[in-house]
Amino acid sequence: MTERVFKNKEMFGFKKKIELPTNAFAAVASGNLLPLSEVNDPVFAEKMMGEGLAIDINDDYIVAPCNGEITMLYPTLHAFGITNEEGVNVLVHIGIDTVALKGKGFKAYVSKGDKVRVGDKLIKVDTYELRNKNVDLTTMMLFPDNNKKINIIDSGSVKKGSTIVVTYE
Repeated sequence: MTERVFKNKEMFGFKKKIELPTNAFAAVASGNLLPLSEVNDPVFAEKMMGEGLAIDINDDYIVAPCNGEITMLYPTLHAFGITNEEGVNVLVHIGIDTVALKGKGFKAYVSKGDKVRVGDKLIKVDTYELRNKNVDLTTMMLFPDNNKKINIIDSGSVKKGSTIVVTYE
């Protein structure tokens, strides 16, 4: 009799628990990393909203980069904030000039005040529809009010919820 080993339990509805160091943030989306200086918006490129990184996303889901609480969810669903368990804030901004879409192309799975775990689905982005309308979906992870020394990885390919892109001391 052959023994079956299932390596991908997620396919059967079991979500793999993701472990992340408490001083780290994972990528909020899968795709390719970019330095903020390469973002097509001077507010982000000139770091007016803080240090961070950008991701040229390649799928429809934005996930929690850490364990924490949703501290802000913009009504148009294009931006949200999370405070991790150590009190460090991250602001996630999905796309360039996406506030003008008034929520079209976005679906939220969370609300302000919700507790989240790294890898939890937060926002669905209809990348097909929005790219067909020439919307730039570069997604920023920003650390606006940070008093920690942060280390940012801003190049390479990342997988949402598992690739560490920021650590801090």
